[in-house]
Parts: sequence; C-alpha cells; structure tokens
Amino acid sequence: MEKIISEIKKAGAKPALLMHSCCAPCSSACLTRVKDFFDITVYYYNPNIDSAEEFNKRAEEQTRLCAALNVKAIIEDYNSDEFFNAVKGLEKEPEGGSRCEKCFYLRLKKTAIKAKAEGFDFFTTTLTLSPLKNAALLNEIGGNIAGETGIKWLPSDFKKRGGYQKSIELSKTYDLYRQNYCGCVFSKNKF
Repeated sequence: MEKIISEIKKAGAKPALLMHSCCAPCSSACLTRVKDFFDITVYYYNPNIDSAEEFNKRAEEQTRLCAALNVKAIIEDYNSDEFFNAVKGLEKEPEGGSRCEKCFYLRLKKTAIKAKAEGFDFFTTTLTLSPLKNAALLNEIGGNIAGETGIKWLPSDFKKRGGYQKSIELSKTYDLYRQNYCGCVFSKNKF
C-alpha cells in the first residue's frame, strides 16, 4: 500500500477507491489512514451477518460514521442466502478456516464487480484491520480477484502501525456500536 500511495503522491491526483467495509469501527481507522490519498466510497456489503437486525444496526452505524467524516457510502441490501450458498458444506469449519476464505472471496468479488461497474480505480477492504483476520490471505484473494476483474487491488494490513488501537479510539470518539463477533452465526456461536 505504501508504494502505491507514494506513486499517487507523485501523480498529484486522487484515484477513486471503493472500500469494502465490514463495520463502522473498522472503517473508521482505515478511512483516516488513506483519506488524503483517495476519493473514497465505503461499500457496506455483508450478507454474512447473522440477522437482519444486526445487519441494519451495523449499516446504520456505517452510514452515520460516513456522514460524520463526509465520505460517500453505498449500503447493499441484506441477503443472507448469498452467504449460506457460498459456504454450504463448510458450516463446521473452524473460525478462520476455509469457510472464512469463501466469505472473504464472496464479499471482495462483489466489491470488485461494483468498483469496475462504477468506474473506480481501486478496491480494498477494512477486514485487514482485525487482529483476527489473516491480512496475507485477504491480500492474496484481493489480488486474484483483481486479476479476474481487471480492477486494481489496494493491498493493506490496516492493523499495522496502531490501526486496530486507532479504531478503538475512534469508536469512542464517534460513540460507535462495537460488536464482539465477526458477524456470521458461526463466529457468534464461538463467543
């Protein structure tokens, strides 16, 4: 990411970035890290969330944060069938295993397709902010999808350089709802 940002600084123009967001707390720190270098739109697409109530609560917080930061947001409708179809047969996999990999692919692929359709230059995800998520795997998936779709992937590990701690601080500043599980019924059952 730093190399790409360095190139952007030299070019002097802000490319358009579609940033997939899992939730407002995670997007808060990610947005503050890259807002000076990209024209960002947050993309809230999370069919993995365990209920419509939880999905809507997170979507409302995402919308509220984006309004406070003057960042555009796209909120996709809730459709848990997309998630369950993607992870069918992997229900008993451990957290962080192949079920999560399928979920990451689902959300990042939809983000890339949206980015390409709407003329964005890059796509990325806030998922790399979590200490519970494998940033190397997410970057591999994002890079592969970039190759499939022709839209550039912005590699990241947003948890580095105090990113996760910054999200905790910003969650307090903006009084954000901060959930204690990834979002899917499988991760919820873990806690």
